[in-house]
Amino acid sequence: MEVTREDVLRCAALAHLSLREEEIEPMRVAMTQMLTHAASLDELPLDQVEPMLAGMGRPLPRREDVPRDTFTQEQALANAPAQDRGYFVVPKVLNKE
Repeated sequence: MEVTREDVLRCAALAHLSLREEEIEPMRVAMTQMLTHAASLDELPLDQVEPMLAGMGRPLPRREDVPRDTFTQEQALANAPAQDRGYFVVPKVLNKE
């Protein structure tokens, strides 16, 4: 599958990415390679392969849930680039439109 420049720009817009002009062509080539590889998987003979519903019948490894010492508020904020009244100050990410 061949990816066009417009496909790259649309995907970038959907992902809220801004690409410089020199980044568009390498991204187009990479996306074409990924989609070509994904399409090649359709050619695999999987008719006799059973669907895998779980990870090999083994339980997932888990660590014990035990309480341990945590940071104080002052320690957590010690390296924060910006803080206000004991909280991290971060850039606004939601717009009221």
